[in-house]
Amino acid sequence: MENLTALTGMDFSPEINLARYLQNIRKYPILTQEEEYTLATKYKETGNKDVAYQLITSHLRLVVKVVSRYKGYGLPVSEMISEGNIGLLYAIDKFEPDKGFRFSTYALWWIKASVQKYILNSWSLVKLGTTAAQKKLFFNLRKIKNSLNLMDDRELSSDVLKDIARSLDVSVQEVTDMNTRLKAHDGSLNSPIDSDSEHTAEWMDFISDGKPNQEERYAYKETMNYRRKLFNQAITVLNPREKDILFKRRMSDETITLEDLSQAYNISKERVRQIELNSIRKISKAIEVLQ
Repeated sequence: MENLTALTGMDFSPEINLARYLQNIRKYPILTQEEEYTLATKYKETGNKDVAYQLITSHLRLVVKVVSRYKGYGLPVSEMISEGNIGLLYAIDKFEPDKGFRFSTYALWWIKASVQKYILNSWSLVKLGTTAAQKKLFFNLRKIKNSLNLMDDRELSSDVLKDIARSLDVSVQEVTDMNTRLKAHDGSLNSPIDSDSEHTAEWMDFISDGKPNQEERYAYKETMNYRRKLFNQAITVLNPREKDILFKRRMSDETITLEDLSQAYNISKERVRQIELNSIRKISKAIEVLQ
């Protein structure tokens, strides 16, 4: 009960939880290159979880350092740290200590890849950055604009667009499109039209449903039933041969060729075509009479 009372008085807001996490990871020592190699080799050979734990905890601050570069995208820092930690786990399983690289150097790539993937998937509902060039543009455009003191929402000049496109090896149109996307986040259809009013409609209320309503569906069904009834009555004017040719030429899933029908009825292909067209004319006239 005392523990519950103590927990009740604690602040579990995201900001405080993040501060606690950053404070806690400071207690884990940073490994030397020799310690990294020894632990990585041991884990590679044994798969020991305790060894993996030492490698992971000693590089948690590296994840935080990487994430700090991506704060400007407006996503929760704690979520990006979690994604970076997942990248760290991938790095441990795939690291080859005998190749001569430090584990921290290798893990840096996996951490960045995981964080960037999370940002691309979460920043917008519309998929962006589908190619390597577009990903590079997404993550470097803000940095370039910042270095040029162009962090406001004004449009970029044609010269600036050309310089950015040239430096990132993309087209001017791609730079323009990405800059437009970065300036405006996705809006919610549930957001009120008038934010100053308590009782206001949402944008969702003004989206029309393109599907047919009940009356339209019923009218369509009645029309099709009426047409089907007329056709079934009108087709009685045809003789068996005319019906067979018409069905096989116009109403069969697999259309029968004039050649096949000419052989079946021992008539010319031209005669088969004439019977087909005459059958259609007979049905059309019969329908006019029935109407």
